[in-house]
Formats: sequence, structure tokens, C-alpha cells
Amino acid sequence: MKHAIAFALALLILAPALAEEPIRIGVSGPFTGGSSPMGVAMLNGIRIAASEINATGGVLGRTIVLVERDDEARNELGARIAQELIRDDRVVAAVGIVNTGVALASQRFYQQARIPVITSVATGSLVTKQFTPPAHPNNYVFRVSANDTLQAEMIVQEAVDLSGFRRVAIFHDSTNYGHLGRDDLQRALARRDIKPVVVERFDIGDVDMTPQLRRARAAGAEVLLTYGIGPELAHIANGRVALGWEVRMVGSWTLSMSNFIDSAGPNAEGVRMPQTFIADPVSERIRGFLARYREATGSERIPVPPAAAQGYDSLLLLAAAIRQAGNTEGHAIREALENLHQKVEGVVMDYYLPFTYSDHEAIKGDHIPFVGRIEQGRVVFAYEDDRRRAARR
Repeated sequence: MKHAIAFALALLILAPALAEEPIRIGVSGPFTGGSSPMGVAMLNGIRIAASEINATGGVLGRTIVLVERDDEARNELGARIAQELIRDDRVVAAVGIVNTGVALASQRFYQQARIPVITSVATGSLVTKQFTPPAHPNNYVFRVSANDTLQAEMIVQEAVDLSGFRRVAIFHDSTNYGHLGRDDLQRALARRDIKPVVVERFDIGDVDMTPQLRRARAAGAEVLLTYGIGPELAHIANGRVALGWEVRMVGSWTLSMSNFIDSAGPNAEGVRMPQTFIADPVSERIRGFLARYREATGSERIPVPPAAAQGYDSLLLLAAAIRQAGNTEGHAIREALENLHQKVEGVVMDYYLPFTYSDHEAIKGDHIPFVGRIEQGRVVFAYEDDRRRAARR
């Protein structure tokens, strides 16, 4: 009898502690290396969201704890980290992932464990389609970034429809991101009966793009459409100027990376790209986010503003889904994400029913990205209509 009473008393003492056990959320991305401007910006955005959520009581009366891992933009490391977050750290969900190759390699483990993952940055069009019905009855992969099918259409619209160029060259890196982006660009061009005059590939770490640029110029290219990341894109921008070739560059959102802008310097001026978020204080909400980022990091500059904003919004959406589910079971969180009826006020946009059972892309339809332009070392709105549209969000 004494033992039973003691056991009951122990349970009563432990119950509050058990009820307040934190909710562990996995966060992975490249926090070092060439992709790190995206990863660090994303991580800071996620941390800001977690701090705000916890300051207002957490979720279901529990604090959010971020379990952070650097995947170094390496596919095999990203896959191992996903397994460790699931097996060792017991995360209930995950946000993050910057590189498309890392996403494709690692998200299969979340899918197998039935743990939702919201991709905050990776844009490869295949990311949310890897585990779709009927082969997979339930898809646990969601996304809060503009997929490359959408971006490629915007890039081609900017270069061909609006600027009038017909002789286009495609420059892409040799990663999954580059190859898939190239394919999306070619499909967008084919819809306009245009075939690129050249398609040039480069590897991560390449510093001399002269041979590819010379071939493109010899083929009569009027514009370069790019799919790569900052360091290599800067070598393209610098290389074309070194050749005395003033050819326009229009590419994916990664042209906004700080290591592109800094390395290309004046050679980055006028480059255009799709952007889900531009760090221009056009609304009270955006001003507030920029101020919180500055306060949290001590820096006026966000290395890649869309990555920070998408990371921030990803955690807000996940927290809303956990509240709606009423628990941290993976299947319940997934179902809540697919029918999220609480309005979530993000900085990229407001979200109301952002996902469905068959569509796990938050950015689509009326919520198309803006066109950014590099001007004096920063990304600004290329069009005043986009600036006005951002102010209304």
C-alpha cells in the first residue's frame, strides 16, 4: 500500500514537468560554406519566430525548442542529420532545408517516419512531389518557397515576354538544383517556341566561366538565364564584363545572395530575379520583422531576405498546425496543415488554407513572387506595381 501511495505521489509531482515537456523541432540547413548566406538567414528567421511563439506562451502550453544541425549543403550529410533528428532527438516535425539535392536525399526519412517537414528554402519542383498519391497515400512534405516551375516561368516572362529577347543562353550548375532548374527553363521556353542557343553547365567551385561565356556570345545570346548559387553566379557576372560583353542576366532567386552581390560588386547592377520577399519597409509588418531581425542578429543586413522570411513563416505555420491538431502526433499535424483554417500572418504573405491534401505548395496562384533588381548593392523592387502589391500584404 505504501509503495502504491508513493508511486501515486511521484506521478503527481512529475505530471506538471511531463505536461510542460518542450516541443522539439528539427532545423537543418547549410550554416557554413557557399550556401550559408541562405542557411544563416533562414535559421535567424526561424529563431525569431520561435522566440515570438515562446514569448506568448508557446504551443499547447509548451515551449518550442529548436534542434539545429548544419548540413553543409551536402546530400549525404543532410540525409544522416534527418535520421539522427528523428531517431536520437525525437523531433515531432522539422523546418528548413535549403538545397534541393539535400531535400530530395533527406526528406524520405521524414516521410518514412510520418513526421511533417516544411521546406523553407529549397525550390526544386520535385521536392513536394516525391511522395504523392497514389504511390504514397499521405505526403508529409510541405513547402514555403517559390518552386522552380513558377520561378522559371517568371524568369522567361521577364527575359522574353517583357524584354523581347529571343536568343537566350542557359547557365546552370551541376547540382540537382541546377539540372532541375534548367529543365524548368527549357519547358517555359518551349511553350514560347524558343530553343536556347546554348546550354552551359558549371561545377560548384568553378571560378573561370570564360569558355562558357565565349560559346554563348559566339552563338549570339542576348540574355543569360541562370540557375546556380552566389559564388559561381558572381564569376559569370564578372566574366562577362571582363570579356567586354554587356549581356543581361536574369535568373533564379539565388541572384539575391549576399555572396553574389558582394563578389560581383558593380557587375551585379541591373540583374533581375524572382523574390518572395524584398527587404523594403513598405508595410508595418515588414518594418517590424526587419527591426526584429536587426535586434536578434545585430546586423542591418539580411544575407538573403527571402530565406529569412520563408524560415520565419514556416515555423509560424507549423505552430498553427500543432495548435489546431491539439497534439504533436505526425499524422495529426499533417492533417492540420492540409486544412489549416486559422489565418497565419506571415511576412511573405497571409496564409489561409495554404495547403490541401493534393497541393503542398504555399506559394501559388494569386501569391506570385515579385521581380527584384540589384541596385547599388541591394535588391529592390524592379516594378512599382510589385512594391504596391507588397505594401498590401
